[in-house]
Amino acid sequence: MSIKKKQTIESLIEKIHVYDPKADLDMIRLAYDFADDAHQGQVRKTGEPYIIHPLAAAHILADMQIDPVIVMATLLHDVPEDTRKTLEDIEKNFGSEIASMVRGITKLGKLKYRGVERYIENLRKMFVAMAEDVRVMIIKFADRIHNLTTLDALPPQKRYRIALESLEIYAPIANRLGMDDIKGQLEDLSFKFVYPKEYERVQKVLEEKLQGKERYYKGVIQTVETELKKAHISPVQIYGRNKKLFSLYQKLLRKNNEINHVYDVVAVRVIVQNVAECYATLGILHNIWKPYKGRIKDYISQPKPNGYQSLHTTVFGEAGEPIEFQIRTLEMHQNAEYGIASHWHYDEKGSRMPKKEIKWAKELAEIQKDILNKLSDLEEMKVDFLQSRIFVFTPKGDVLDLPEGATPIDFAYHIHSEVGNKCTGAMVNEKNVSLDTELKNGDIVEIRLDKNKKCPSPDWLDIAKTHTAKVHIRNSLKKDKLGFSRFFNILSKKQ
Repeated sequence: MSIKKKQTIESLIEKIHVYDPKADLDMIRLAYDFADDAHQGQVRKTGEPYIIHPLAAAHILADMQIDPVIVMATLLHDVPEDTRKTLEDIEKNFGSEIASMVRGITKLGKLKYRGVERYIENLRKMFVAMAEDVRVMIIKFADRIHNLTTLDALPPQKRYRIALESLEIYAPIANRLGMDDIKGQLEDLSFKFVYPKEYERVQKVLEEKLQGKERYYKGVIQTVETELKKAHISPVQIYGRNKKLFSLYQKLLRKNNEINHVYDVVAVRVIVQNVAECYATLGILHNIWKPYKGRIKDYISQPKPNGYQSLHTTVFGEAGEPIEFQIRTLEMHQNAEYGIASHWHYDEKGSRMPKKEIKWAKELAEIQKDILNKLSDLEEMKVDFLQSRIFVFTPKGDVLDLPEGATPIDFAYHIHSEVGNKCTGAMVNEKNVSLDTELKNGDIVEIRLDKNKKCPSPDWLDIAKTHTAKVHIRNSLKKDKLGFSRFFNILSKKQ
């Protein structure tokens, strides 16, 4: 077991200098000194000096090779909330950009479960801050990850609350932002506090599955390297990665706890120079090993809604042992690991990618007042924005991004309210289906319309999963006197 090296301001500066030689290291040290002075005398529940926390959060982002400006804001993120130093002091010493990020974190305050109404208000603040500047959320993730590593110092009830919140709110947001590495850390650190028995069981299952397999996978990687070299392909990197514990737990639930039906317990990642080499590598792998039917997924030509791109294939290895491969370029890999944060990620040349807007967060900020009006809307928001997403297609090939569990009704209303109102039936992959059918990733959906139809059925409120569809249904029913009467009668029966 390796001993973790103590994190210091010197080691932080050293990390940053490696990936950004042009960084203003003196300003980073000044930010640390400012924070250290402001937090002087404050102690965490672990008994450590408080400065350990912002420093650890800054290290998490430096490990991702994040823009040093964000790292500086991370060092300062708790100063206005917990000390006598103000945002004005930060702006005076470090400028408006860093002060703006710290202000965004301060606006969020401490998200706590103090009744659903108060919690919804805090979530609203979080999404608004994120829509204004997503870097605030990147800092918040680093803050939360370090807090999760020190949960043992808190009372059991508080541990559970923080872990559950991380699992239900923070990890899905990281997923929507395409930040797979952050999502995995949040989930696995929370898992053992929310579901301790399941955590131990899955950990044991994974250890048993991997026992004695290290040499086998080394041989697989060696074979791939040799064959790619013969084809004049020089991979950037080939390595194996174990499935994260919480991700494995979720998959085992879907597979009736049959570990042999989980093919990606270990996946071999092949990172190559360009897209052409991705497809060439896929062909080479299929020449070496027979592919599993139906297990080839092309997320390069059809990216996931959060921007994830990669080729996936599962093949029959030695003695029928399944091996999953993920093939991607370096840029795709950085996007897959860091998502939106990759736009502030420095490459080996010391340059970073341009900022990219996050459409869904901006949309959410605009409609949040409508979404978060009622107590039940917390659950609706989880379905609409935080749940795993699927992408489905219109017959013309347009892509719609919907939550898992969405139905043709949701699909219709996401095209247009009139398409929803006039919907009489649906075809999925050229087969007639009922309107309560759950759509799957990659489905092609066609909505049948009746031009004379003006009003949806009140029963659709039970079928629709998305807030958008439910709002349109309610609005249409209210406009139609007869429909509204039926709607009112159904509501009365439910109460």
